[in-house]
Amino acid sequence: MPSTSNYEVRGATPADAQAIANIHRAEGVAYWREAIEFCEPQVLVAVHGADVVGFVGFDRSRDAGTPPETGEIWAIYVVAGHCGMGAGLALWDAAREGLIEEGCTTVTVWLPLANERAIRFHELAGFKREMKSIKTVVRRGHRAEEIRLKRTLE
Repeated sequence: MPSTSNYEVRGATPADAQAIANIHRAEGVAYWREAIEFCEPQVLVAVHGADVVGFVGFDRSRDAGTPPETGEIWAIYVVAGHCGMGAGLALWDAAREGLIEEGCTTVTVWLPLANERAIRFHELAGFKREMKSIKTVVRRGHRAEEIRLKRTLE
């Protein structure tokens, strides 16, 4: 995969599972080892020097009733010290290329309404909010409202 700025983006390996779990914190190492092993979702990491500083998981949309050519960014995270430095963009570019290679023509992402930084990042990347998609989810005992954003792939 091509790199952007100072970040190499490559396919995740089982050895990256601990670093991904440390970044994500919502899922443990076993979850990420299995995701990497079975490519569900496909997982790429952004590396700066020898350090994994971010990751993206993507695949077909998990939303019921979506066409098979709809992809989804399942998760995209960058460690705080690398936010705004190009790691997120490098991960998005690589995921977009992967989704296009899989035959996807559109992509969606679910984001917490309270996460203004993530929403702004995706809007700058061409995603548009789907206002009628807002839903309440419970994660680790906490309720949060999420919204789906969508864009075409080029």
